[in-house]
Amino acid sequence: MKTTTIIAIILITIGIIAFGYQGITYTTREDVINLGPLKMTAETTKTLPLPPIVGTITLVGGIVLLFAASRKG
Repeated sequence: MKTTTIIAIILITIGIIAFGYQGITYTTREDVINLGPLKMTAETTKTLPLPPIVGTITLVGGIVLLFAASRKG
């Protein structure tokens, strides 16, 4: 397989995954109270949104690259 074909398949896969997840969620721990031996932490869940345009661009880019690689030879 050519490297352009492999890159195209990777881009198509990333585009499909980006449509499926719609964002990246992660959890952080923050100290709320820190008084000597007494410590309290809070877990906060945050989401980094992934716009659908990112999935569209990678999916279309992968398809275009795949067609360009197949036409080239």
